[in-house]
Amino acid sequence: MSETSLDLDSLRLLTLVAELGSLGQAAERMRISQPAASKRLGMLERRLGLQLAERDTRGSALTTEGKAVCHWSEQVLAEAANLLAGAAALRAERGRDLRVATSMTLAESFLPGWVAELQRQSPAVQLSLKVTNSEQVAALAARHEISIGFVEGPAVPHGLSSRTVATDRLVVVVTRAHPWARRRQPVQLSELADTPLIVREPGSGTRETLERVFARAGLRPVEPLMVLDVNAAVRSAAAASIGPAVLSAATVEDDLALGHLVEIRLAGADLHRKLRAVWPKTRPLPPAAETLLQIARSPR
Repeated sequence: MSETSLDLDSLRLLTLVAELGSLGQAAERMRISQPAASKRLGMLERRLGLQLAERDTRGSALTTEGKAVCHWSEQVLAEAANLLAGAAALRAERGRDLRVATSMTLAESFLPGWVAELQRQSPAVQLSLKVTNSEQVAALAARHEISIGFVEGPAVPHGLSSRTVATDRLVVVVTRAHPWARRRQPVQLSELADTPLIVREPGSGTRETLERVFARAGLRPVEPLMVLDVNAAVRSAAAASIGPAVLSAATVEDDLALGHLVEIRLAGADLHRKLRAVWPKTRPLPPAAETLLQIARSPR
């Protein structure tokens, strides 16, 4: 057998000899006979080519080499325990627990269909869902507090792996009573920047996308007319003729169809964006999260 063929029980035995000062007591702790323990320790010494312990009538004591090997053995056993704990966590997540965080737009317009399909494919999965803005979703993923997150920002957050799951575009909406609704010519991006708008809060993917569009054009927008932290509130404020709003097209689809809001043509800007799944680079996706990701990426 090669020197790399070390079993964990032999390493555990060595650490117990160091702790208890007795091969017999170490054998008793491991619930094996003393001859079996002596044979196992001898095999470990032969594999390593080192004398690890000195035995006499008073007990057993580790040699200098044995103390060094014991220290390394403790590290190996600790890492093995971490491996087993991680595997158990993955099994638990595969069978029952899937922690998801998502941005508001994805929660309203995309997640319901994905989750319904996940439950059809994997009915044993227990999903917990947190709805917040994209910045907070990325922070939760970076801290390993969720299995997978979904964001709508224009860039991949630092330290996270990502996959594009859908595309979306922002639209400028007003009521039919607004002067822009009667214009034949599109609104220029510079005019939009000079107009107080109803917008989402800082940290939302919608707000970040809009700000980057202005920045790429070298424009500095005026202060918002109103800042709201949920899409429904933005839609309601726009429908109440408070002012123009910028939202995901998916979010206002029903309002546009019913005539509550009107989409304004915008010149000089591309408001399309990617919607992404994110998770830590240092951790593979649990099986249930991988299933959800594949559902999200499937053509619809």
